[in-house]
Amino acid sequence: MQVRRATESDAILLAELAALTFPLACPPHTTDEAKAAFIAANLSRASFESYLADPRRVLFVAEDAGMLVGYTMLVAGEPADADVAAAIALRPTVELSKCYVHPDAHGGGIAAALMGASLDDARAGGAAGMWLGVNQENARAQRFYGKHGFARVGVKRFLVGDRYEDDFVFERAL
Repeated sequence: MQVRRATESDAILLAELAALTFPLACPPHTTDEAKAAFIAANLSRASFESYLADPRRVLFVAEDAGMLVGYTMLVAGEPADADVAAAIALRPTVELSKCYVHPDAHGGGIAAALMGASLDDARAGGAAGMWLGVNQENARAQRFYGKHGFARVGVKRFLVGDRYEDDFVFERAL
């Protein structure tokens, strides 16, 4: 398994992996229609092509035997969400916008390797801190982020379909 920066040629594989992994992070009450709408609007091939072309974003992929098995996406800059901006204390900051691993590869250290590359990149780019949003019902992800030095600093809302979900805001120093 290797972790590397994603390239434009990864867009279709990233979209496929995102469509598989995003629903796993949703709370049980999220409808299939809401998940599908979010995926179509935010995790399509065109979305990933746009993310990969955006100079404020960096995507890392974990590759095993030629297959993408995980990815992260970082977004540099001040948060647009007022609740997040008020909750975080470290500036300049980078958002860990996405951190997903194929369900068949959970528990194999892939998320930790992706996290390491993401933290190193943010640090090298001059960020003082990193933040993320995680659904309040996603205890597994919260434990993972806690193991990697993140602490809960606030709350925010996250729109999936036509329903707002409640997220915790986590932050860590770099």
